[in-house]
Amino acid sequence: MSQRPAHFRTQLSTLTDDGTKRKWLYPRVEKGKLYRYRSRLSYFFLTLLFAAPFIRLNGEQLILLNVLERKFVFFGVIFWPQDFYLFVLALLTFIVFVVLFTVVFGRVFCGWACPQTIFLEMVFRKIEIWIEGDQFKRKKLDEGPLTSEKIFKKGFKHIIYLSISFLIANVFLAYIISSAALIKIITEPVFLHLSGFISICIFTIVFYLVFSRMRELVCTVVCPYGRLQGVLLDNQSIIVAYDYERGEPRSKRIKDAENIKGDCIDCKLCVDVCPTGIDIRNGTQMECVNCTACIDACDMVMEKVSRPIRLIGFKSEDEIRDKKGFKLNKRVYAYSAVLIVLMSALSYLLMTRSEIKTTILRANGTLYQTREEDQTVSNLYNTELINKTSKGLKFHIIPDHPRAKIQYIQTQDSIAYGGVAKLTFFVILPQSEIKKYKTEISFRLVSGGKTLDLFETTFIAPPNH
Repeated sequence: MSQRPAHFRTQLSTLTDDGTKRKWLYPRVEKGKLYRYRSRLSYFFLTLLFAAPFIRLNGEQLILLNVLERKFVFFGVIFWPQDFYLFVLALLTFIVFVVLFTVVFGRVFCGWACPQTIFLEMVFRKIEIWIEGDQFKRKKLDEGPLTSEKIFKKGFKHIIYLSISFLIANVFLAYIISSAALIKIITEPVFLHLSGFISICIFTIVFYLVFSRMRELVCTVVCPYGRLQGVLLDNQSIIVAYDYERGEPRSKRIKDAENIKGDCIDCKLCVDVCPTGIDIRNGTQMECVNCTACIDACDMVMEKVSRPIRLIGFKSEDEIRDKKGFKLNKRVYAYSAVLIVLMSALSYLLMTRSEIKTTILRANGTLYQTREEDQTVSNLYNTELINKTSKGLKFHIIPDHPRAKIQYIQTQDSIAYGGVAKLTFFVILPQSEIKKYKTEISFRLVSGGKTLDLFETTFIAPPNH
């Protein structure tokens, strides 16, 4: 029988018992096996996060999310507003993937890959421990009087916090306006880039407040994913869980005595290490970010009392209660099928995506013109070309019909990087080639001997009888 307090579902771990004040958390750090794995993964993500804006592929920034210019780059491939349908499909694919991942593995993304957790636990928390000491010293310092030591330690810590927040703000802005534009803001006089400098200052303050004051409240109050988790999880989801069948009833362990009760010795170390302040033994909770700190702490205790490890571990409710292994259910199959369909559609559209977006329309208010002198018929068209490559291009248009000719009224033979070219031209066909009122004609857009796009339109003319 689990010894859960009656109010654990209605009492936030970050509030005092009367609910009037915030309870500041001082999580203990236990450097177990999972903590070391998580540290390595975090350092990899941090390196990638800081390096990505300055790595160039195909002449473009590795990742760019320039909302202002409506230009997005992913691994050297440029996406413009004309590719919005790809963005929507990619977003849907990502959402379904997150849902499927959560159904199977719970909120493990939050503890292992979320930038909020990585920065807080692997950067800011470590700086705090380095300057102020362990959880007991930090709590004593906060509750103690304002001494010169406290002023020095707090001031030093917050100066470093602001410096790192300023660095994060710069990198964040590099993802939005590009690293080249960021370097201009940094190297040129401030008055030339006042809006950019103000943006950096605002982002610096936001990041500083998030990591110095809000901290775990971002995960428990602000982030909607934690609340979504409660809807998606079921009894077969593999999450960080306490094996109450093995651990209860809790009791202190007496050395060399036979264990006639549960394995949990009620040391509360799993509570002490939790970055959101919960007791995992109370069951699945919205605040749990699956960081696995409680697993490391409990394993350490179990080894000391000569009991099997993983009293807390990655388990499902069915595994704990009924001793059943993980089994795919209908929801997993359904989400997987939808994900496969979306990924297949997205892959096909990406592979068939043209480098030049061509739009051809018949000129407003025109049908066809007959030319008696050479027995031909012409249609007038307006064409717009959008360059989605990473460089300027020279081009020409070739009709696929062997006897079709193009006569330009408004023309150009090149298109700048990210630019638009507008053409107006007649398509001319011999009257003898017209077999019906509407004839489909196609064109090739050629640059450097390579066909960049294929497009077609309808040619209107009276049929030749």
